[in-house]
Amino acid sequence: MKILLVAATRAEIALLIAHFDLPEQDFIRTKDFDLLITGVGMTATAFALGKHLKGNYNLVLNLGIAGSFDHTTPLGTLINVTTDEFAELGAENGDTFLSIDELGFGKARYTAKNNLLSDAVKKLQKGHGITVNRVHGNENSISRVVSRFNPAIESMEGAAVLYCCDQESVPCLQIRSISNYVEPRNKDSWKIGLAIKNLNDWAIGFLTNT
Repeated sequence: MKILLVAATRAEIALLIAHFDLPEQDFIRTKDFDLLITGVGMTATAFALGKHLKGNYNLVLNLGIAGSFDHTTPLGTLINVTTDEFAELGAENGDTFLSIDELGFGKARYTAKNNLLSDAVKKLQKGHGITVNRVHGNENSISRVVSRFNPAIESMEGAAVLYCCDQESVPCLQIRSISNYVEPRNKDSWKIGLAIKNLNDWAIGFLTNT
């Protein structure tokens, strides 16, 4: 199976890069998989995938950290993000938000389509994600977005990956490791190191079938 690993930053998959002794490049080919570092955000992600996705891949594996809306989910937990959507794509109508779907200009929600049955994937908690340009850190905006989407996590790239894969009919899998809770910004409570370690350990195991 030919896999394209996709991550926004090198830091999020630094342990995997070290494990496989990969060079410091944004696009790397190996005999077992290819690796693409896109840069942060939807635009950078879509641009990078537009350049590299036409490579006869059997799977795109999107890896990264994320914020959790569920404060009962332990930090460091891995989430299989099975659906993701562009939370800000639409229009305001007074106090109401109209999605791109409601406006009749397209759709905002995409599914991570794949036929993976491995235990490494099946054992993971599943959740719905939202993709944003501005991560949430205000109680009022958090309350509104939870009411509208009921998301498990938020990231800045996920839906863009799913959109590109949908357009090219390439199976995809998005795995996010929880580094923080979605709340007023409190860096002292973040566990980015733990989230990255758990994410990389899982990804290395998935790629090596261990």
